[in-house]
Amino acid sequence: MERKRRAWKMINRWFLRNNNHKRPNPFQLAAEISDACEDDEDLCSSGSPAMDPCTANDDLRIFVGTWNVAGKSPVGSLAVDLDEWLNLRDAADVYVLGFQEIVPLKAKTVIGGEDPTEATNWNLLIEKILNDKFGCPWLTSMVYPVTSDNFSHVGEPSSEPHLADPVKDQQSIELNSRNQSSKYKLIASKKMVGVFISVWMRTELLNKYDVSGVKVCSVGCGIMGYLGNKGSVSVSMSIGGTSFCFVAAHLASGEKKGDEGRRNQQVSEIFRRTSFARIPEDGHKPHPLTILGHDQVFWFGDLNYRLYLEDNLARELIKQQDWRALQKFDQLRHELDHGGVFQGWKEGNIEFAPTYKYSSYNGNRYSGGMPGRAGEKQRTPAWCDRILWYGRGVRQVSYIRSESKFSDHRPVSALFSARVVAKSPSRMCSPAVSTNSIEKSPGKPKKELPSEEAPPSTLLSLLVNEIQASPEI
Repeated sequence: MERKRRAWKMINRWFLRNNNHKRPNPFQLAAEISDACEDDEDLCSSGSPAMDPCTANDDLRIFVGTWNVAGKSPVGSLAVDLDEWLNLRDAADVYVLGFQEIVPLKAKTVIGGEDPTEATNWNLLIEKILNDKFGCPWLTSMVYPVTSDNFSHVGEPSSEPHLADPVKDQQSIELNSRNQSSKYKLIASKKMVGVFISVWMRTELLNKYDVSGVKVCSVGCGIMGYLGNKGSVSVSMSIGGTSFCFVAAHLASGEKKGDEGRRNQQVSEIFRRTSFARIPEDGHKPHPLTILGHDQVFWFGDLNYRLYLEDNLARELIKQQDWRALQKFDQLRHELDHGGVFQGWKEGNIEFAPTYKYSSYNGNRYSGGMPGRAGEKQRTPAWCDRILWYGRGVRQVSYIRSESKFSDHRPVSALFSARVVAKSPSRMCSPAVSTNSIEKSPGKPKKELPSEEAPPSTLLSLLVNEIQASPEI
């Protein structure tokens, strides 16, 4: 702040010294500020809209949720649980929901062809919850269902030629045919066996921002390293001038020593094999091709990292609700701290009980323990369900779990404030004018200075001199 204050103070002094109180030349000022920015990024990196009147920085509220539903189909009574999970009392601008095991992980579902039925049922229930709350409940996608498990939003038609895709085009027609009373619209949806992602956005924001480059990608890294019982489904999209990547993953299970290494390997495979190829509809827009090529990335799901702790000790710390002590034994935190995976990534502080594994006989307690029940699996409770993020302009607002007893996992959610750079439609933007074109305008010959007269000081030279003469800040 001090350097910015001195910079503007020097600008005002420069006007008084060099312009004799005349109206300053805005093109000369813009050119010299641009030159100064190249030499001193600290003074000019604030991203202030004053520097570019055509650009506005907005903060979007993005809800990211993950839930392993244990192979169960959505039913009517689940609506209450879904409402509580989505926290609609504090509605977000974008909802990004990741599910695991929306179908049972049996040989038939893993090896057989994809069946979109369960993905469609989840999308119908999600939209019903969102639009019953804020829109017209009788004008939902039940009238115009998205019947595929692989959907991405198509925005305004591009002037570039594109390949016809009858399924995708029909989905676009169905989506755009819905009544404008719908508060939220489906942006992208992708299913791979039991891993499923669904992205929704406020309808009004689709009109405000240029939402483009919506693409999906799946990476199977389960059986034989390629089947889809484990792996990820990802969505790439740009909102205005900011690119986002959402990765919903289900990693290798197991709590034996060394199982965390398999999970680390799958993380590396997902990074390596996830790609968003360029398509003709992209035109000249430089959309990212890889996960880390995006401005902001969110990775979430049943990551299956466990605790380096004996079962009875873990349960004792849970009983005491000593989450800080328990986190010292968390495998994923250990990997984050020591650079095993997700170097440079962030996760919010965990202030809730482990989310796995709850008893199928009594949803209020963890499976196993003493005394155990016949046929019940012995599992040490763990924070399997996690949400991480990477990139600038992201601030986490909350990180919580919900209490639905629908499956043996508790759903987890995080609310983020994400900075989006967008062109403001309400501001008039004039084309940039080169100072060279002004100097060479007919009838206004350039004034030459006598050789013995020193050239007037420029804003750049003033800034440099002042900074060099000032003590370090």
